[in-house]
Amino acid sequence: MDLICPAGSLAALKQAVDHGANAVYLGLRDATNARNFAGLNFDQAALASGLAYAHARGCQVYLAINTYAQAAQPERWQQALDQAVTLGVDAVILADPGLLRYACQRHPGLRLHLSVQGSATNFEAINFYQRQFGIVRAVLPRVLALEQVRQVVQKTSVEIEVFGFGSLCVMVEGRCALSSFVTGESPNTHGVCSPAKAVRWHETPSGLEARLGGVLIDRYGPDENAGYPTLCKGRYDVAERAHDYAIEEPTSLNTLSLLPQLLQMGVRAIKIEGRQRSPAYVAQVTQVWRAAIDACKAQPQHYRPRGEWLAALDAVAEGQQHTLGAYQRAWK
Repeated sequence: MDLICPAGSLAALKQAVDHGANAVYLGLRDATNARNFAGLNFDQAALASGLAYAHARGCQVYLAINTYAQAAQPERWQQALDQAVTLGVDAVILADPGLLRYACQRHPGLRLHLSVQGSATNFEAINFYQRQFGIVRAVLPRVLALEQVRQVVQKTSVEIEVFGFGSLCVMVEGRCALSSFVTGESPNTHGVCSPAKAVRWHETPSGLEARLGGVLIDRYGPDENAGYPTLCKGRYDVAERAHDYAIEEPTSLNTLSLLPQLLQMGVRAIKIEGRQRSPAYVAQVTQVWRAAIDACKAQPQHYRPRGEWLAALDAVAEGQQHTLGAYQRAWK
C-alpha cells in the first residue's frame, strides 16, 4: 500500500518526499489542473526540479491534468501531457476521455491513472476505462461505503487508490454546477469551488454572515469559529431543520482506523488531499500516515491508531474534527 501525498509547491513536494511519501501528485499553473490556485503549482522549471528531487530519493511524481478540456482549445491539455512525458513524470492523472484517448495513442508507454474527477464509482466503469485507454490505476470518489470499495477491488485488475485524509467533496468532484452557478466560475478550470473574490463577510446584528456570490452560506454566533464558506458545507433551513448542515459538515475525512481493512481488501494506495495546503501541513500529515501504514503492514492484527497520530491530524483537520465520511454513511 503506497502513500500518495499532495504537492502544491516545490517546498511542499520536498516535505512530502522527506517525510515518507511513496509518490507526490501535483499540477501545472493553468486550467489543466483542478487545483489551479493563485500562487501555487508548478511551471516547467519547478516541475523539473521537483522530479529530480523526488527521483533522487526514490519517490515517484504524478502529474494531475485532471480538468476537462475546453472545446475551443484541447491543444492546451495535449501540450501539457506532452510536456509531462518529456520531463519524465511517472504517471499522469486524467479524467477527460478525449485526453485519455490522446495519451494512450500518442504515448503508449505512459502510465495512466483515472482521476477522481472521472467519478468512476463501480468496477464496470473502471474496467471500461481500462479496456478503452489502458488505465492502470483509478482513484475512487469519496462517496462509497467500505463494502462498496471492497466489491470494486475484487472485480477489477486496475489498482485502486482511495482518499485517506483531508477535505470532503459530496459528489461531483470539481465539476460542481451549483458553485459554478453561484460564483460564475467553473470549478473545473478555475481551480476551486469557492473562489476568494466571490467570498464576502458581513457583521450583522444576527451574527457574522458568510456569503458566496451574494448567497448566504452561514451565520455564526459570537462563540463560533467561522470556516471558509463552501456551498456544500453551509448551514441552511431545510424543512423542519433550521440552520443545519443539510449536505456536509465542515470536517475532514480520516481513515486511520480503517487501514487494516483497506490493506486486507487490496487497496493499492492511500491518497492525502490538500494541494492548497502549506508545506508544514504536508509534512505533518505525511509523517503520521507513513508511521501508520508501516505499523499496519508490520502487524495488521495488532494495529490501532495511536492517540498522538489522531491528535496531530485533528490539529490540521477542517473544524479540528474528523469523520469516516461515506465509508460509514447510510445515505448515498
